[in-house]
Amino acid sequence: MSSAIRFDRPGGPDVLRMVQVEQPEPGPAEVRIEVAAAGVNNADLLERRGQFQVPPGAPPGLGLECAGTITAVGRDVTTWQPGDQVCALVAGGAYAEEVIAPAAQVMPVPRGLTLIEAAALPEAACTVYSNLAMTVGLTAGQTVLIHGASGGVGSFAIQWATAIGARVITTAGSTEKTRAAIALGAVEAVNYRTDDFVTAALDATGGEGVDAILDIVGATYLRRNVECLAPDGHLVVISGSGPVAFDLWELMARRASISATLLRGRPAHQKAAIVAGVTRDVIPLVEAGAIRAVVDTVFPMEQANRAHELLESGRTVGKVILEPSGHRPR
Repeated sequence: MSSAIRFDRPGGPDVLRMVQVEQPEPGPAEVRIEVAAAGVNNADLLERRGQFQVPPGAPPGLGLECAGTITAVGRDVTTWQPGDQVCALVAGGAYAEEVIAPAAQVMPVPRGLTLIEAAALPEAACTVYSNLAMTVGLTAGQTVLIHGASGGVGSFAIQWATAIGARVITTAGSTEKTRAAIALGAVEAVNYRTDDFVTAALDATGGEGVDAILDIVGATYLRRNVECLAPDGHLVVISGSGPVAFDLWELMARRASISATLLRGRPAHQKAAIVAGVTRDVIPLVEAGAIRAVVDTVFPMEQANRAHELLESGRTVGKVILEPSGHRPR
């Protein structure tokens, strides 16, 4: 038997419980990981509330990323073996002592990182890389506006964009968070509660606008985001929902484009390509010290409810991590 966090009805953080489950067994192209740490993401909060459509075939339970030690491999797996320390992107079930991951979605723990720090990387790194590198093609010398500087994705995106030579403008909801964003490499950090990010973005670019935007807000920011775009700019929406009235001329006049993506529901071959790109292009930046894991708080796994309460409070800078109580660092 093994342990995992589960809930039997949608609701607040109090619905989360640690329960006994059968030990998971890997399929032919999968590995089993003894979880040392698991990241907490906004998608987990939405799923707990009943507001997130879980992809068909996803493993039961919350948790989209983890780090730990491989304890078993499927018969077709040749790239990993028991004893390897890894981090992984999964479609669910990482809030557990053990989790199954597709072998193609597993990455080595970057040199110099603890397993807790490594657990903060997969979801953020894959989200940022798939959108800003693979979809947008952000390059050195370009300017990107990143919303949500203090979140796991935002804090990673600032560092990655800075590391490749792009200029970062970002938004956050407090002076403390804007200061943290500047410390991570942003050239301009706007407190959206007191200042207008459109004005700030245009001022910072001499009126030209930004080449790319990574947005976690969605409908309510759409029109204002487009106002920030330079000619041929690209807006990527990765969160948020709701109807919006929008004049397409605003987009056409700029020759601009909009993409909307979700990582969890992507097909396996796309996730494999993203993970391969992160392993090739992003992990070396982490190992070189150009990107660090930003961890706000670590909770024992059985206190997942407290972790959710903290993330929902909006007070965090970086990732919230869960650690199984029985785990001992190796």
